[in-house]
Amino acid sequence: MGNIRVIGPRSSGKTTYLAALAYQPAKASRKNNNFQIQALNDDTRKLAEKAEGIIVEAASLEPSITQVRTIDDLAVYSFNIEVKNRFSKEKLTLAVRDYPGEIFDELEHGSSNPLHQEFIDECLTKDVSGCLILLTEWKQGTDKTYSRVLQRFTELMNSHDRANDLRLAVAMSKCERGELWPGRLDPEIDLFDVHLPKTKSILKDKIPAKNLHFYAISTFGVLGRNNPRPNRIEEWGTDGRNSVLRDPNRWQPYGLISPLYWLSTGKRMRYDA
Repeated sequence: MGNIRVIGPRSSGKTTYLAALAYQPAKASRKNNNFQIQALNDDTRKLAEKAEGIIVEAASLEPSITQVRTIDDLAVYSFNIEVKNRFSKEKLTLAVRDYPGEIFDELEHGSSNPLHQEFIDECLTKDVSGCLILLTEWKQGTDKTYSRVLQRFTELMNSHDRANDLRLAVAMSKCERGELWPGRLDPEIDLFDVHLPKTKSILKDKIPAKNLHFYAISTFGVLGRNNPRPNRIEEWGTDGRNSVLRDPNRWQPYGLISPLYWLSTGKRMRYDA
């Protein structure tokens, strides 16, 4: 089983991303014959039950950070993913856990919160094969912030003896946005070089090339090949303003599976599923 951790700042789309994975069996897998997803445990099945509300109705997912007392309070989402290549099928079993955005945000200056340190220690244990890092902003100053956070994260990887064997899939999330969508095909060059060059430089300098890849992810996708408007609108949900699908019947997410596949196997997919 590949143990994957999802980290990123607040509002980077971590919860929605996992909800979309859980929602796939009911929706997207019918349209995409390249992969099939099956929920394996109660946490994942409960997420699947709530996923439509999260993606379509702007509902929130509990527990929030205020309700988490130990690492065991965080759900582990387990999936079977069957990936169909041209002449073969490959089955992956993944256990995915995401951390509250506060953990990522506080890496910049450090935190005295022992619970947050427990999260980081768990994230960097030897049985974790890789981390999916979701980044979403590029406004002025964000590149400096992200670079400082990831500089600190690489230092922690080194102190936990994970500098040479932990894979990092670094993704620009919410890439359905008009400024980002054209760059999704080569995100390292067309997204990270353009919008987050210092962040990319830190990672390239600290992480072995075989353990680092850059991705673009769009949980919501666009309305169609000839209509590249984001298939996303903002709605007010139970925990504030959230993104939801504009047209559920046209839902075609982009890049959900590819980083998980690489984190688990070390191999690149032929397409961005």
